[in-house]
Amino acid sequence: MRTSTLRRSLVALFVAATSIGAVTQAQAETLRIGYQKYGTLVLLKAKGTLEKRLAEQGVEVSWTEFPGGPQLLEGLNVGSVDFGVTGETPPVFAQAAGANLLYVAYEPPAPSSEAILVPKGSSLKSVAELKGKKVALNKGSNVHYLLVRALEDAGLKYSDITPIYLPPADARAAFERGSVDAWVIWDPFLAAAENQLQARSLRNGQGLVDNHQFYLATKPYAEQHPQVLNTLIEEVRAVGEDSKADPVAVTEQVAPLLGLSKDITAVAVKRQGYGAQLITPEVVKAQQKIADTFTDLKLIPKRLVIKDVIWAAPSKGSTAKVATAQ
Repeated sequence: MRTSTLRRSLVALFVAATSIGAVTQAQAETLRIGYQKYGTLVLLKAKGTLEKRLAEQGVEVSWTEFPGGPQLLEGLNVGSVDFGVTGETPPVFAQAAGANLLYVAYEPPAPSSEAILVPKGSSLKSVAELKGKKVALNKGSNVHYLLVRALEDAGLKYSDITPIYLPPADARAAFERGSVDAWVIWDPFLAAAENQLQARSLRNGQGLVDNHQFYLATKPYAEQHPQVLNTLIEEVRAVGEDSKADPVAVTEQVAPLLGLSKDITAVAVKRQGYGAQLITPEVVKAQQKIADTFTDLKLIPKRLVIKDVIWAAPSKGSTAKVATAQ
């Protein structure tokens, strides 16, 4: 009886271990990508080349759309996606919150693809006139840093305005109702508001911010699947090069995906940066400045060290590691 019971227990343990292994293997065979309504990942998703290349490695791809960078990084943080793209500010807030993420790559600067807007009939003519006004923005998004820098450049403090934290769709509704005095937003929402609402720009990012787009991955995924990430960045870069070479074709492809006219989409496409590259020390330094700014404003609770969360692409056959950027 004891022998029979022991045998059944061993069989049960074997089945359980096999099941756990199968689940882990299944997870490893799916790359879960988070993307936003606009950007190079939208083009990559539509093109389908990533799926073909990763199929050769036995990896499937799933896609999940998010309304903004902070929401996407929350998805990474809770483990619902493995990889995604955001503006330059969301990763700072995510790192401050303890998210186990790594910067993988970045796109060239696109400072004109975000701006502070006021309604067509607004009497406001400069950023300095925002003192005491309500300004809508997505908290922790790339435009959060633009607003901080624009206020600083105009001689104002962040406390001189009343920030109204809203995601893009709600912010636009508040902007149209006149519930806020200004709206800080990025493309393609920016291009749409300029065209459809005749919204006027008080200041875009030119001369103030880089407005990099960053590709990020969870640290466990980056360390366990470096070659998948290598392939992914190669495909992102290739799509970016195609986009630079033929923006008209990109506009034709993206407009129906966004549900926007070709005129609006063409403006957004022109302002975007293309050409994903691995993180450089210069980019780390710029990102560190953003982190320090939000620490000084007490919008994040502690000093961060950006160079501690930079992923270095391994050579073929080697393992991933975190880069040390000076």
